[in-house]
Amino acid sequence: MKLCIAEKPSVARDIAKVLGATMPKQGYMEGNGYCVTWTFGHLCTLKEPHDYGPQYKSWNLFLLPIIPTNFGIKLIPNQGVENQFKVIERLVAECDEVINCGDAGQEGELIQRWVLQKAKCDKPVQRLWISSLTEEAIKEGFQKLKPAEDYKNLYLAGNARAIGDWLLGINATRLFTKRFGGNKAVLSIGRVQTPTLAMLVQRQKEIDAFSTEEYWELKTKYRDVIFNAAIDRLKTLDRAEKGLEYLKVNPFEIISFEIKEGKEKNPRLFDLTGLQVEANKKFGYSADSTLKYIQSLYEKKHVTYPRVDTTYLSESLYPKIGGILQSMVIYKDLISPLLEQPIPKSKAVFDDAKVTDHHAIIPTEIPPTQNLSREEKLIYDLIAKRFIAVFYPECKISNTLVEAQVGTIPFKTSGRQILEPGWRAVYAKDAKEEPTDKEKDKEEEQTIPEFKVGETGPHEPMIHQGKTSPPKAYTEATLLRAMETAGKQVDDEELREMLKNNGIGRPSTRANIIETLFKRKYIERKKKNLVATSTGIQLIDTIEDELLKSPELTGEWELKLRKIESGEYEANQFKDELIQMIRELTKKVVDGKAKVFTLHEEKEEVKEKKKREPAVKKELQSWEETKCPKCKAYHLMKGKTAVGCSDFKNCGFKVSFDIFGKKLSDKQLMDLVLKGKTSKLKGFTTHPESLSEGIISLSPEFIIHLNS
Repeated sequence: MKLCIAEKPSVARDIAKVLGATMPKQGYMEGNGYCVTWTFGHLCTLKEPHDYGPQYKSWNLFLLPIIPTNFGIKLIPNQGVENQFKVIERLVAECDEVINCGDAGQEGELIQRWVLQKAKCDKPVQRLWISSLTEEAIKEGFQKLKPAEDYKNLYLAGNARAIGDWLLGINATRLFTKRFGGNKAVLSIGRVQTPTLAMLVQRQKEIDAFSTEEYWELKTKYRDVIFNAAIDRLKTLDRAEKGLEYLKVNPFEIISFEIKEGKEKNPRLFDLTGLQVEANKKFGYSADSTLKYIQSLYEKKHVTYPRVDTTYLSESLYPKIGGILQSMVIYKDLISPLLEQPIPKSKAVFDDAKVTDHHAIIPTEIPPTQNLSREEKLIYDLIAKRFIAVFYPECKISNTLVEAQVGTIPFKTSGRQILEPGWRAVYAKDAKEEPTDKEKDKEEEQTIPEFKVGETGPHEPMIHQGKTSPPKAYTEATLLRAMETAGKQVDDEELREMLKNNGIGRPSTRANIIETLFKRKYIERKKKNLVATSTGIQLIDTIEDELLKSPELTGEWELKLRKIESGEYEANQFKDELIQMIRELTKKVVDGKAKVFTLHEEKEEVKEKKKREPAVKKELQSWEETKCPKCKAYHLMKGKTAVGCSDFKNCGFKVSFDIFGKKLSDKQLMDLVLKGKTSKLKGFTTHPESLSEGIISLSPEFIIHLNS
């Protein structure tokens, strides 16, 4: 008997139908020499810290880092999971051969291997690898089963990823929570979560720190065309008005007129990130929602495997393209022109070198019926139109550039005209459609008449007043792109494709990372924008180690995981590097805290020496030992620019190092906090009443005063 294990019951039913295993049993289907069973996604997970020893149940700073000698797996504690595993375990023991029918990706491979490992499988294992769930694809896949050994590196990469996330997540979360979290705050740290949050916090700080400035620009109208002065923006209205007067007394002259014909490349097919970006732009769908809709379309057999990171098709698919297009009857008006001649075989679409496990997301030959939700229909429409558009001709355009001069001031304007719409015809009926990831649908360009070099005429100069704009907040679409390129702002599709190997997270996990940040209340939505909360900002400010929050460094880890997948890097080496990093991070953080604990242990000894050495106690007093004078419940913490309550969000107490232009020493700050005032100090430079010396005091309302 051959045992097939799928990742979901619905997929198992599709496979069982093709194989003729139509007799339902408890937890599996049987027939024609096959048993077909299923998991529910993950049945197993890595063991938790307390599984390696009861001492790890409580969070103890001095038991860190937790590094198991061998990482073990266990069943997820759930009665349904345990019951289904017993079925699988029995079938594995009884079968002659196992066929791994899990999702054809890294996570799918990991899910299945852990289950087989837990079931102590010693039978031969084959791998079903398919890109769609149509009957034809399943039949073809069973005719081309491959040895499980061919996918060993895929499993090693998935396992290394899981262990890496465990090592960093468990240790760093406990480490920072115990060191900086106060009595109740859990500071959640993750290998991908933290650098993603860091990008959002950095953007938030740039927006908050941005200072809007007014500027003025010179423009003029000639033959109903607006020309812009090709000079730097003017910083004062006075300069702009002088410029306007100059323009009024000088003639306008055309000095250059040029028309260039060009082409707009077709948009690329969708990978998962591209689809999530487009759905967020057009419909406001979250990445997580789009993933659910496309997964449903895949399981309904209308599209190919969605969790992909390539925008190319394998060359072997070319003969099937015509059949898929013909099956898309609801788009027959768009498809008819394509079927009048051979489908073009462009390298921008078909390239085996750009396809690894799976090709880009495209429709299957099974068109949707009425069983789709509104959201699924919209997602399918995006995929279908993109699939059609890539086979249309390129869009031919005309770019016009005109240069002019008024006196010594240069002016220019430009216009753009579509000569032949090409692929844009696919989107012509949808005025809101944005067919590429670039923002192509800009405001309508000016219609530029034909100008002759040397012509002159009357013109109407004017001043345009504007304001500088802060950086744009991330939307889910732009954040996904930033994750894909490790924080680099890249519009060019080819360059972005090259950077994907160094992106943070994978297409299948990025949506979950963003959702985790919402659940932790580190970010929130304001309309379409993603905004870091004060909690998220404080967390990133607390983490001084760049390794934990650098998108570039996290991207390097992702590259190593991909190299493990391709056999170019050892999984154990990746694990050893992470362990070394965790050890160094723990030592650095714990050493700082250890001094505080030593102080507590030595309190009695210090007390005995108080009369003989009164200054020692003052020098040893740490901020962590000092109660907040305002709430009297939490201790104080020293940051980069101020000392404040460890429960600052609720309490709000903070004293800056720099007061009225003078930087205070630790002793002076401690005096201010403990005694309510400092000794007499000099060197104040920014006091509103120009006081240069005096005593700083804290009022009962905790307002700082300087008294002469």
